[in-house]
Amino acid sequence: MNPSSLSSKLQQIVPQLDLRSCLVSVRGEIMFEHYRNHEAATDIAKINSCTKSVLSALICIAMDKGLLPEASTPISTFFPQLTSDPDPRKPAITLEQLLTMTAGFNWDEFGGQNSFPRMTRTDHWVDFALEQRLSHVPGTYMEYNSGVSQILSAILMQNAGMNVAEFAEHYLFDPLGIKDYEWESDPQGVHTGGFGLKMLPVDLLKFGQLFLQQGMWEGKSLISSDLVSRSTQPFITVTPPNRGSYAWHWWVDVYPNGRSDSQNIAAEDDQPNLHYYYARGFGGQYVYIVPELELVTVLTNDKRKKEKPPLDVFPRLIAPELWKML
Repeated sequence: MNPSSLSSKLQQIVPQLDLRSCLVSVRGEIMFEHYRNHEAATDIAKINSCTKSVLSALICIAMDKGLLPEASTPISTFFPQLTSDPDPRKPAITLEQLLTMTAGFNWDEFGGQNSFPRMTRTDHWVDFALEQRLSHVPGTYMEYNSGVSQILSAILMQNAGMNVAEFAEHYLFDPLGIKDYEWESDPQGVHTGGFGLKMLPVDLLKFGQLFLQQGMWEGKSLISSDLVSRSTQPFITVTPPNRGSYAWHWWVDVYPNGRSDSQNIAAEDDQPNLHYYYARGFGGQYVYIVPELELVTVLTNDKRKKEKPPLDVFPRLIAPELWKML
C-alpha cells in the first residue's frame, strides 16, 4: 500500500462528507488527518457505543490480571440472586454471552418497554437489565443490548475494587497518554458500559492502534495478545440490516461483502478479502482496525437527526481504495 496515494485520494473524498473528524494511521504513523474545525480536534465528544469496545478492552485487562474469571463463568457468580429466577437458563448466562450480546434477553434497544432509553429512566439500571425475560436460548442469537454492557460494567466494578473510570485510567488511559475524557455513570455509580464516554479523536486512534499492536504499547503489554485476538474474532453472525459478525463488543466484517453485487469485484475474484473489525457508535462514530494493512481509521460525527451523517463511509468509500492497494 502506498500511503501517500491513499492520502491524496482521501483528500478528495473526505472533506465533502462534512465529518467531524477522519484520522487514518498506517504502521503507527498518522498519514491523513481531517477535522471540520479546530474544536473537533481539541474538544472531547461523545463516542456513544464505541464505549462498548473500550469496556471490552477493560474486561480483557481484568481477565489478564486475574480480577475476572474466564469467559465461560456464569453470571450467577456475580449476581447470586439469579439462582432463584424462574427461568433456569438465566443464572447460567456466561460472561462471553454478555460480551457477544447473545445472553438471550428480550430487548429492543431503541424502543418499547425493555429498551435502553427506558433503562436510563429507572432507579437501578443493572437490576432492570437483569430482570428482563429471555426470548432466545443464550448463546444462539445476537440481540444488540446496552443493558448487558451495563451488567458487564457492574461486574468489572465489583471485581476490580474501584470504579470503571479509575480502572481505565490506571490500566488503559494513563499508559496510552489519554488525559482528557468524561464518562457518565448510572444512579449506583456504575459507569455506563454501552455509551456515555467522551474522548478526543486522536485518543480513539491510540485505542485502535493498541489493538492493531496486539495489546502492546511502547514495549509493554497492556492486553495479552491472546485476549486481543479472542475478543475481536467473529463469534456470531449478525442479522440484517447489520453486516458481518459480532465479537466481544466489537463488530467484525470483510470487504468486499457480497462480491456478486459488483461485476468489477467479481472480475477481480482472485484478490484477497480485506478483513477488519471495528467499534461503532450511534451518529457516525467508528474505530476501524485493518490488521493486514497495519491500518487504523477513526471517523467521528455530530450531526443532528435532521442532518443524518453519511452511512458506511468506511466500507463504501475508504475500503475500496484500500482494497485496490492490496
